[in-house]
Amino acid sequence: MNRLRRLSRLQERVMMPRLTRPDVWLLTAVAGLLGLGIVMVLNVSYFHAEARYGDPYLFFRKHLIAMGIGVALMLLVSRIRLDLLERWASWMLPLCLLALLLVLTPGIGAARGGAQRWIAFGGFSLQPSEFVKLGVVLFLARWISRHRDVMQQFGSGVLPALVCVGTCSALILGQPDFGTAVILGLLLLLMLYVGGARPAHVLGLVFCGAVGMVVAVQVAPYRMRRLLAFLDPWEHSQDAGFQLVQSLIAFGSGGLSGVGLGQSKQKMLFLPEAHTDFIFALVGEELGLIGAVVVLALFAVVAVRGFRVAARHPDSFAGLLAFGLTAVLILSAVVNIGVVLGMLPTKGLPLPFLSYGGSALLATMLEVGLLAALSRMTG
Repeated sequence: MNRLRRLSRLQERVMMPRLTRPDVWLLTAVAGLLGLGIVMVLNVSYFHAEARYGDPYLFFRKHLIAMGIGVALMLLVSRIRLDLLERWASWMLPLCLLALLLVLTPGIGAARGGAQRWIAFGGFSLQPSEFVKLGVVLFLARWISRHRDVMQQFGSGVLPALVCVGTCSALILGQPDFGTAVILGLLLLLMLYVGGARPAHVLGLVFCGAVGMVVAVQVAPYRMRRLLAFLDPWEHSQDAGFQLVQSLIAFGSGGLSGVGLGQSKQKMLFLPEAHTDFIFALVGEELGLIGAVVVLALFAVVAVRGFRVAARHPDSFAGLLAFGLTAVLILSAVVNIGVVLGMLPTKGLPLPFLSYGGSALLATMLEVGLLAALSRMTG
């Protein structure tokens, strides 16, 4: 019996991937973005917090607390075993659906600014849609890796994934949160394509998604106003295009090297909620094009190192998971920056690592922790 146990333990050690240190380049880029986020949240939120709440450091303190918890979670999950991760992945989608239903339940879900996206408990609130992106990536990685042989068949391979992710997107649209629903749709398309689905099926979903977006814009007047403001923000500078115009003024004022850290004029209550969705505009104003390029370069490092983990990992589930985690980080950054620069219609999506927002920061750090865990196994 003892010999059998020793043999079993030896087999486990042989079968487990060789663990190394996590990807240093990935973590260094993340640390750089987090450091800049600390500086910018304090800098940008000071006047808004003082004018609205009488406490100039309110958002900064909350940001530091969320970051501390997020770093602890990142360190914790960076040591997770792959077999446990794959086992837990099967529970993620039901938990996501339950959380999204709770958001829409009267007495549990909390509304702010006309949107019901939070679950409030005590003095805290949580935005489940930020964690749903992580849950969807885990679900898709497990589903695709376990159904590789049928992924070219629409009915048995693509359709179940489409139904599950589509249900999450529908519940998120009911909050409403159009931006996150779009991110989930893009994640589905990318992971299906990488997972071996037929290009014709993916293109068909792209067409159906485009039609759905047109319908979603037409049935919601506020989305149509945002679209018109995106097409000509200066024509709507006093209403729907106000935030975009102020963002463009901020970014354009920075020039090459910026007006100087702490010297922004747009943060003086001209650009609403600048510490959340439009923080990149203030980076451009205070640090100029040079500062903006540095931010883009750091995100590029995250993308390259994350996709490198996906390409080099020997396990199918882990490779798909690394791809999805990297994709959700980069898609969120691309959409946010595109909105700030007037290249995409306005959506309420934070910039990963930099924007204020506890739920978004916690979910982002969990994603980085999982990427770090996967990078340990690739050498």
